[in-house]
Amino acid sequence: MNTSGSLTYVYAVTHRTGLLDDALATLHGIGQAPLRLLCPTADTTDPVPSTPLASLAFVASDVPEQDFNETALKNHFEDLQWLEHVARTHHDVVQAVAARAAVLPLRMATVYQDDHRARQALSAQQDVFTQRLDQLRAHTEYGVKIYLAPDATQPPPAAAAPPATSPGKAYLQARRAQRHSRDAVYQQAELAAEAIEAIASRHATQRVRHAPQRGELTGPEENVLNDAYLIPDDQAGQFQAAVADAARGFPDLRIEVTGPWAPYSFAMPAPGPADAPEPPS
Repeated sequence: MNTSGSLTYVYAVTHRTGLLDDALATLHGIGQAPLRLLCPTADTTDPVPSTPLASLAFVASDVPEQDFNETALKNHFEDLQWLEHVARTHHDVVQAVAARAAVLPLRMATVYQDDHRARQALSAQQDVFTQRLDQLRAHTEYGVKIYLAPDATQPPPAAAAPPATSPGKAYLQARRAQRHSRDAVYQQAELAAEAIEAIASRHATQRVRHAPQRGELTGPEENVLNDAYLIPDDQAGQFQAAVADAARGFPDLRIEVTGPWAPYSFAMPAPGPADAPEPPS
């Protein structure tokens, strides 16, 4: 039940289990609010169901209405410090649930006027959520990124030009060498991407291709591949080892495997009832 002046914030969809019930008793959400499971019915005295379909639940907590109503969210989405805090807490809750049960992460700032509205949304989407959770069960997300080192596209130091070489000719030779070096490194990146795709075809059940990262996220390196893979848990070690082995064949690149993550890249958008404020695009 909501406290006065609060909204219901939903972090993820999962299946209610005894293990998860016990874990949520020690976890907290945004603003250190207690977490709770919202099932399609409001009777929280029911025993933990024995079938997954009956145990579908939202992971939720109360958040202050003054901070999460539509107007407040529009303002807060310009506040990077606030965004970082909410995103980190949201992620921590989802990861904690993922360690104990199949989880379908919802986007940050999915809020409802109260528990009743949240349960209505869960009931309306129950079949879709259940089908998606079945696909994600015993799977984990891993990311693979390919980076070009800052100096990888620079030509090697050139020998001193003969005295007869004009400055213009020397400049053109240097540019030609740089272009050839850059083309060679990009060709290596394409070959590496093909090698990773071949590995993923043996292990991954789904792939999402994200846009390469830029700016502060990559530093001086250039990110040229940023893919996410849904990997069965019993194949995760083989997948990581195969990518690491392939990376050794491309010394001019940095190939990074990230994870394990909750399956953010493979979750559906959160339901959007009329009373759920939407983050600005």
